[in-house]
Amino acid sequence: MITLVPFIIIVVLCVFFFFAPDQSNEILGQIRFMLGDVLGTYYLAVGLGVFLFSLFIAASRYGNVVLGDKGEKPKLSFFAWGSMMFTAGLAADILFYSFSEWILYASDPYIAQRGSIQDWASVYPLFHWSFIPWGFYLVLAAAFGFMLHVRKRGRQKYSEACRPILGRRTDGILGRVIDLLAVFALLAGTATTFSLATPLMAGIINELFHVDLSRRAVTIVILLITCLVYTYALLHGIGGISFLAKSCIYLFYGLVLFVLLFGGETRYIIETGFSALGRMLQNFLELATFTDPARTTEFPQNWTIFYWAYWMVWCVAAPFFIGSISKGRTIRQVIFGGYLFGTGSTIISFIVLGNYSLGKQVLGGADFLTIYGRDGDLYDIIIEMIRTLPCASFVLVLMLITMIAFYATSFDSIALIGSCYSYHKLGESEEPHKLIKLMWCILLILLPIALVFSDSSMNNLQSVSIIAAFPIGMVIVLIVLSFMKDLKKYVG
Repeated sequence: MITLVPFIIIVVLCVFFFFAPDQSNEILGQIRFMLGDVLGTYYLAVGLGVFLFSLFIAASRYGNVVLGDKGEKPKLSFFAWGSMMFTAGLAADILFYSFSEWILYASDPYIAQRGSIQDWASVYPLFHWSFIPWGFYLVLAAAFGFMLHVRKRGRQKYSEACRPILGRRTDGILGRVIDLLAVFALLAGTATTFSLATPLMAGIINELFHVDLSRRAVTIVILLITCLVYTYALLHGIGGISFLAKSCIYLFYGLVLFVLLFGGETRYIIETGFSALGRMLQNFLELATFTDPARTTEFPQNWTIFYWAYWMVWCVAAPFFIGSISKGRTIRQVIFGGYLFGTGSTIISFIVLGNYSLGKQVLGGADFLTIYGRDGDLYDIIIEMIRTLPCASFVLVLMLITMIAFYATSFDSIALIGSCYSYHKLGESEEPHKLIKLMWCILLILLPIALVFSDSSMNNLQSVSIIAAFPIGMVIVLIVLSFMKDLKKYVG
């Protein structure tokens, strides 16, 4: 049921997106308005609550609990563990947004209300990609790690994490509904991120080879190549995933260091990044609770609510994977280590890549805002940003390879967790059958290809995440409460 029902519904959705793109986009927009605008405070409250809970549980005595047998040590080094966690939690869209997200805010009237582009356009990317998003991941990773390594439960499903509260109802229709919601959210998150950043990779290929191929056709080819890469890695087990993750980290930091050291904006990047980080921390609670009740700009509805929903739907696979590789670490190590490596790497990416392009705009080296106002095409603007770097062709090649590596390392972990969902029970050392893994690798690629054919705008991609995240938010709260109840019982 958990495998075939989502598969059939995804095929039906793919056909609908392919043959009726306008009608499907209109329906998505209407549902998104009801959930994201009318009930938007719900997403903000869940996000802030989960983050505060992460700090409480890590700082309390519960933080000493080892995810495994007492005295057990981690099998993975901190670097290997952090690399797998970071790359599983963030796909190639981090590079897409790192370069360009400030443009989306700079052209929003809300930023003009708050102050200058210099002061605020670099603050919101840090806020939307740092503590609250990683709080979702790390709290659930600790809960799933406790379930897998301490309670030794063989059912690697969302519903199993709710057992301390639901009891025997976990094995009934309620548990099935929770697992189906989780799989749908997983596929929605996959489709959103795949459909968002792959056109940039298509644009890079056209730029490198000086051709003008159809972006849609090149995007589909890239999706299929990426699918082959993560399928190959997944079929080689955790060793293949670890190798890809570490390779991706080297590529990622190589790109970031090149831009920082050779882009010509080193001083501006460091100073603006330092100021933006301080401003974000100083105004954190205000940013996390702003709802714009008068709807003067609808900034939180357009962005903050979308991002919390975006991270909620990614919470199905990434925390399970992080929890599974965290055996032997304490809850405190998982949460604070995750904030250090995951949030730290994310902030570095946005500070360096985002402030490089912002510096070119503010200091007069380029006028990306005018180009965006004229064309509205972020993909071409990012390529234009990279053209301003020395050895631009080299950077484009490095960017393309890094994006493929990010996608591959994210989706091999997602396909692994999806494969585990296909089993009633799996032993601690058992892995799903290779044919089940292969089926999930293919399933993850279908909806993104359908969304490419539907010419989905960013607004429609946001709608997919906001709709899928609404029920998942309730399940996340249920998992957190179940985790706390089970943890109290264990410590007591």
